[in-house]
Amino acid sequence: MADNIAGKSVIVTGAGSGFGRLTAEKLAARGARVTCVDVDGEAAETVAAAIRADGGEAQAVAADVTSIEAMREAVQSAVLAYEAIDVMINNAGTMPLAFIADHASALPAWERCIDINFKGVMHGSIAVYDQMMAQGRGHIVNLSSIYGNRATAGAAVYGATKAAVDYFSHAFRQEARGKIKVTVIKPTGVIATGLAKTVVNSAAGAGIVGHHIAGFYEDYAKLASGEVPELSDPESIGHAFLAPDHIADAIVHAVDQPWGVSISDMTIRASGDHYIN
Repeated sequence: MADNIAGKSVIVTGAGSGFGRLTAEKLAARGARVTCVDVDGEAAETVAAAIRADGGEAQAVAADVTSIEAMREAVQSAVLAYEAIDVMINNAGTMPLAFIADHASALPAWERCIDINFKGVMHGSIAVYDQMMAQGRGHIVNLSSIYGNRATAGAAVYGATKAAVDYFSHAFRQEARGKIKVTVIKPTGVIATGLAKTVVNSAAGAGIVGHHIAGFYEDYAKLASGEVPELSDPESIGHAFLAPDHIADAIVHAVDQPWGVSISDMTIRASGDHYIN
């Protein structure tokens, strides 16, 4: 099969940890030249240095996706280093789940969520637009969520940002038709990520499992105890809890397509997950 990754210049935001780190590592292992962008410059450099130590090509750029100026500078760093930008992966995100009644404590986190989850995607996309259009081709991959599919109690703001990502991404694709591909990746819940640290009220997570809530907590307890290994076994039809690697692999799969083929939307879920969206 043709290799559609080797040699591509790829920017990954939020590359210092989580899905971003895994995606950067996997793409670099396939021969991509990666610009690791993260608000934590040291974390980004740690990832880039590890890639280089393994024989790959990577550089680190400290940038806050909430700043269009910072994102434009990051894009220029990628162009200077690798002479092009083939793929932009807007991965940086936060997940401040909370009920409206929690507004007194949740408002600052909600405002930052809007700035990172939506404005960050917008900034990353428009920062590469001119370069990709001038090149005659490009690919943008935006991280959304099943929370963006429909209204969910406990996720009014988080879900709204993801719905905005969906809308923006497809409008962007329509306008850049034939020049820039756009992929929307929608993970379901992935427990082993840093996003859980940004939840404001853990009870607000119940909305996404709905009537499966009892089964969710029962299976989670079994998972934690190791009582039912099939719950975390991707070879089992009862697999209920995705690992971060599965999301990163899906992103890599979307990138690993010929220029004339675009995976527009991809939802990644465990076959036995409890999420209702």
